[in-house]
Amino acid sequence: MVEKVVIMGAAGRDFHNFNVHFRKNPAYEVVAFTAAQIPGIEGKTYPPHLAGALYPTGIPIRPETELTDLIEEHGVDAVVFAYSDLHHMEVMHKASAVLAAGAEFRLMGPHATQLHSRRKVISICATRTGCGKSQTSRKVMSLLKEWGHAVVAVRHAMPYGNLEKQAVQRFQTLDDLKRHDCTLEEMEEYEPYLELGGVVFAGVDYQAILEEAEKEADIILWDGGNNDMPFFRADLEIVVTDPHRPGHELTYFPGEVNLRRAHVAIINKVDTADYEGIRQVRSNITRFNPSATIIEAASPLFVAGSEAVAGRRVLVIEDGPTLTHGEMRYGAGVVAARRFGAREIVDPRPWLKDSLKETFKRYPSIGPVLPAMGYGQEQMRDLAATIDAAECDLVIVATPVDLGRVLDIGKPTLRVKYELQEIGLPNLETVLKPFAVSPREG
Repeated sequence: MVEKVVIMGAAGRDFHNFNVHFRKNPAYEVVAFTAAQIPGIEGKTYPPHLAGALYPTGIPIRPETELTDLIEEHGVDAVVFAYSDLHHMEVMHKASAVLAAGAEFRLMGPHATQLHSRRKVISICATRTGCGKSQTSRKVMSLLKEWGHAVVAVRHAMPYGNLEKQAVQRFQTLDDLKRHDCTLEEMEEYEPYLELGGVVFAGVDYQAILEEAEKEADIILWDGGNNDMPFFRADLEIVVTDPHRPGHELTYFPGEVNLRRAHVAIINKVDTADYEGIRQVRSNITRFNPSATIIEAASPLFVAGSEAVAGRRVLVIEDGPTLTHGEMRYGAGVVAARRFGAREIVDPRPWLKDSLKETFKRYPSIGPVLPAMGYGQEQMRDLAATIDAAECDLVIVATPVDLGRVLDIGKPTLRVKYELQEIGLPNLETVLKPFAVSPREG
């Protein structure tokens, strides 16, 4: 009997699980993917070229709201849950809906989904979106390059455009971002590596991506996204936590999985978090993963021209996913605005355009800041129009991408940058040195 399956996802983990476990397996028939979190994915088709010979017409991608109808219509036997950054309770609500409709609810683990590399792999993941994983990844890459390693980053999947064209993507210059028609969310993740002189791979087919990365690197850096688990089996697993959200490391999926698997756990933002939050996160790490090495770190801000902030009415633009499914009310931009004496942080809600209105409706906990939403050209135009309409003296941009390079912002702007700064010992150098054998020795 062929088992009929639906894979619940958000254009990342779902495609990967299909590729490595279902694509060539005649024991299964994947009748559909369902889509959530990311706008504009539902209604597409996972293309035949990527779906393989068992799926000559591809696989439909349907809205998650149609899940129970799909189960009934196709007689689905099992639903595979394959996306991340959800509260444990929300995952179980989805499981309950699937079980009530008569199908099984499944979670696939690392043994079934992780690819094995011929190179050494370091993974950097997090317990929530917005913990500070990106600056940690940059710091690791910088250290490895300083020590003479050929290192490339492989970024967690973000295929929001033409899936067939995005099967394997390689980024080395800013022109590559344009050539691959990247969304703002993709640029936020790739551009900082390019500024370091690094190479980044991403896409849809991670077996093919891994084979290309292995041609260039002696160490592969897995840069996780949305607090998902690594797609590659890692020799060293580094996981970043956030004491601004103490307890979340145990109550979100699969962030808790990452915490329990970590070889190294970083408690980030200790310079701005409350002592009690730091204490609680450290206690949870030592309780649930007592063998993990714990590093404390800060994410200091760097703002060129910060004197311009004092006494001004500022519109703050923060990293989009951190505010949306990451559930933070503010980020580094608000911290900078307060630190440098802004007279007022302007609430963007009166000037929101089109798709951004839906973003605030869907994520009502967002504070008086503007998330840098840009999952497509239309949303990027809405972001630019909102900035243009907002009544403010200054725009503070706290996303990793140079927003002025991709949007026409007709107002004075300041960029907020942030890097990882470990405090005391152990630090990243001490945990990486034994692992990263020099190229001559290894």
